[in-house]
Amino acid sequence: MTLPYAEPLVRLEPQPRVIPEPPRVGEPGGDPCGLCDWLANYEQSDHRPPLWVNDDWALIRATGITIPGIVWLTSRAHHDSFADLPDRLAMSYGPVVARVERAILALGDIARVHVYRWGDGSAHFHVWFYPRPLGMLEARREMLPLWADLLPAAPEEVVADAERKIAAAMAAGD
Repeated sequence: MTLPYAEPLVRLEPQPRVIPEPPRVGEPGGDPCGLCDWLANYEQSDHRPPLWVNDDWALIRATGITIPGIVWLTSRAHHDSFADLPDRLAMSYGPVVARVERAILALGDIARVHVYRWGDGSAHFHVWFYPRPLGMLEARREMLPLWADLLPAAPEEVVADAERKIAAAMAAGD
């Protein structure tokens, strides 16, 4: 595991806590959930549609891709976290995540698929999938998102090919 920065790094002190925290997007008092609106209307929008959808989930292409195969999964309905997913949705999560992982691994040249849930930007449930390229040992564990932020953009045609393959693999499981 290697940080994608040169030494010396300087340790910062934490900032004073902000309590109460400001509302997130999709929370009462925050900006409206744009994801809810987009999921309800993507077929009529100019934006590219999800890679795959079913009644409960949508698999979304990321933007600014540096590692082909980075995608994110979101609930179709507005839920904040694992804690408030209805039981039926929570039970379907594992099988859907397994399908997404298999679809990404099928791209080839992928060592592992990392699944991250941060949850601080939006109150609409979503998890990220980051494929760690085979042999990129410096990006193991929590380092992969840091490296992905700093790598050069992947060629658009390579990203589009990965998205097509992931979408096809997801559709084949329906």
